[in-house]
Amino acid sequence: MTEIARTVHQIARPEGFPTAEQFRLVESPVPAPEPGTALVENLWWSVDPYHREMMDGAFALHAPLEGRALGRVIASRTEALPEGEVVFHRKGWRTHAVVGPEETRRLPGGGSLPGVPLSAFLSVLGGTGLTAYVALTRTARLQPGEDVFISAAAGGVGSAAGRFARLLGARTLVGSAGSAAKAARLTSSLGFDAAFDYHEGPVSELLGDAAPEGLDVAVENVGGDHLEGAIARLREHGRIAWVGAVGQYHHLASPPPAPRNLYSVVSKSLRLEGVLVRNHLDAQEELYDFALPHLRSGRLVPDETVVDGFEHIVAAFLGMLRGENTGKMLVRATG
Repeated sequence: MTEIARTVHQIARPEGFPTAEQFRLVESPVPAPEPGTALVENLWWSVDPYHREMMDGAFALHAPLEGRALGRVIASRTEALPEGEVVFHRKGWRTHAVVGPEETRRLPGGGSLPGVPLSAFLSVLGGTGLTAYVALTRTARLQPGEDVFISAAAGGVGSAAGRFARLLGARTLVGSAGSAAKAARLTSSLGFDAAFDYHEGPVSELLGDAAPEGLDVAVENVGGDHLEGAIARLREHGRIAWVGAVGQYHHLASPPPAPRNLYSVVSKSLRLEGVLVRNHLDAQEELYDFALPHLRSGRLVPDETVVDGFEHIVAAFLGMLRGENTGKMLVRATG
């Protein structure tokens, strides 16, 4: 076992888009577990859009960052975490972490299931997949035969929502993406019926062209003009599951104007509800029951962009914010 642990610290607050200079890689001795805890060596890390929001104040400066990770127990002082087992925890952005049983989640089959890659427990089976699943099933209450719009559909939550919506019986899937190539991939590989690059014109018009008969459900990940477009194109009694606002994460000092058609929420009897995955952690086993059979059969394919090497985790995070990923952005340990 290596004797050096590496951890990423945030050392400055961003103004606008973050930069690599606002992070520092810190080395220290590998920590030893105390009674009731275990030491895990991390294998996979998730970088997520919500980390950008936390950089503005929720992350303490000059302290280890948090994030979702999968790690193997390499030393244990608790029977609840046996050595050799792979567990999920939230002490990411570091190569090693000391965790207690209450800070971990044990994986089905110990993370080793035929037809299920370990990385899936951070993508379609992790917080990303859980967000997409509860947005569709609990918030939007998608019914078979309904028409769905997903914004930022080539990203982690968006691509998972597209896969799940099809498996849940959606009739038509429409997605937006940040480039023509990503929009083309949505229709060629991810099962969308129509997709558009939102840079090509007003989102409301592009969405109207893609779904001229209207929509029943929107899974909204962008905010601003995308939310306005979804409100405009939903049919009466449509539902919006509002997951995030990636379109304004770097512009908190001057956020975009609110949708100008909010009264349509009243006039069309729409339902607009925010989605916070931490309010739905009880759905984790439900997600496993839904998704694992489809993963094993090949009907569900995790969409992932993988960066190798912990030393590249900051670059992976910044690349994700720039839209360089298709599907979930993950970092994999090497060596």
